Amino acid sequence: MERQTLEHLNKKLEERVVTLIEFMADGGCKSYDHYKELCGHIRGLRAAQSESGDLVRKLKEYDNDD
Repeated sequence: MERQTLEHLNKKLEERVVTLIEFMADGGCKSYDHYKELCGHIRGLRAAQSESGDLVRKLKEYDNDD
């Protein structure tokens, strides 16, 4: 997968995280269960960001080795 694609994916994941955080900060959660659910979504998105960020770094290292 190309580095630009992964970087774009990271940007989209971050946008989604920010949207969820703003929603929560504005009192959008209907209940504590809803809040916990959204926290889980954010944790999942952050984990995906971490994995794709690791791939970007590995691709950069690979490109520098050539």
